[in-house]
Amino acid sequence: MTTKKAVKIAIAYDFDGTLAPGNMQEHTFFPSMNIPAAEFWAKANQIARENDMDEILAYMQLSLDEARLRNLPIRRQDFENYGKGITFFDGVEGYFERINKYAEELGVELQHYIISSGLREFIKGTSIAKHFTNIYASGYRYDANDVAVWPALAINYTNKTQYLFRINKGINNSYDNSLINKYLPEEERPVPFRQMIYIGDGETDVPAMKMIKYQGGTAIGVYNDKIGPTKDKLSPKQACENLIIQNRANYIAPANYTEGSELDRLIKLVIEKIKAEVDLQRFAGERRV
Repeated sequence: MTTKKAVKIAIAYDFDGTLAPGNMQEHTFFPSMNIPAAEFWAKANQIARENDMDEILAYMQLSLDEARLRNLPIRRQDFENYGKGITFFDGVEGYFERINKYAEELGVELQHYIISSGLREFIKGTSIAKHFTNIYASGYRYDANDVAVWPALAINYTNKTQYLFRINKGINNSYDNSLINKYLPEEERPVPFRQMIYIGDGETDVPAMKMIKYQGGTAIGVYNDKIGPTKDKLSPKQACENLIIQNRANYIAPANYTEGSELDRLIKLVIEKIKAEVDLQRFAGERRV
C-alpha cells in the first residue's frame, strides 16, 4: 500500500494594501522622521521623473537620504524594528497557523510567500515573518557595520512576475538567474502554476495576477472596505471589481482574514478546488497504468 503524497500549494501575497493597510513605511518609519507620507511619495516620484529612474529605486534612495538628514540610524536591525510596529488587517496574525492546519487536514502542504515592492527588512521584523517560506521584497546592501548603503534589490510591479517563476521552479533566492529561463517540464516543477494562488490589492499587482491566471493558477483581489473612494473617484471595491471585469483576477473579497470571513471562505474553497483537481489527475493517471 502506497502512502498518498501531499498536494503542494503555494500562496503568494503582496504586502502593502493586501496584508496591512497602506504602505509599510507609513506605519512607523515616516512618523519617526516626522515627514508626511504624501510629501515623501511626491518627492520620490519627482526624483524618479527628473532622473528617468525606477520609482522603487527612487523611494529607496530617498529613504536613506531623509534618515541621514535627521541623524536616524539605518542599520538592518533598525529597519526590522520599524517592521515590528506594522499593524495588519483584521485576522492576519492568526490566519497563517489556522489556514495551515486546515490545509494539512485536507492532505495539502501549504507554503506562503511575499512578493512586494516594500522593504524585506521591514517585513522580516513583523510578527508574521516566520510563516513565509521566502520573502521576495526590495532590500538594501549593508556594509561591515550593518549600515544600509545601497539598494540591493528593487521589485517593481512588472518584475514581480519573475518571482512567481522562482516559486514555480523552486528557486528560493533573488540572485540566481540560471534556472529562470531553463526549460523544465511543468510536472517536474516543485509547485505547478495551477497549484499557485496570488493575492494582491490593485494596479501594482496586475501583471502578476494576469500571468498567474493565464498559467492556470488563481488570482484573488482584496480591498480595504473601511476607506472611501480614491483620487480616481473609485471605491477600493470598485477598483477591485475592475480586475474581474478586465479578466485580471478570478475572485475579489474584502481584506479581512478572520475565521469565517468572505476571504477566509474563498481561500479555503480555492485550496479545496486545487486539491480535488490534483486528486482527479492522479486518479486518471493510476487508471491508465
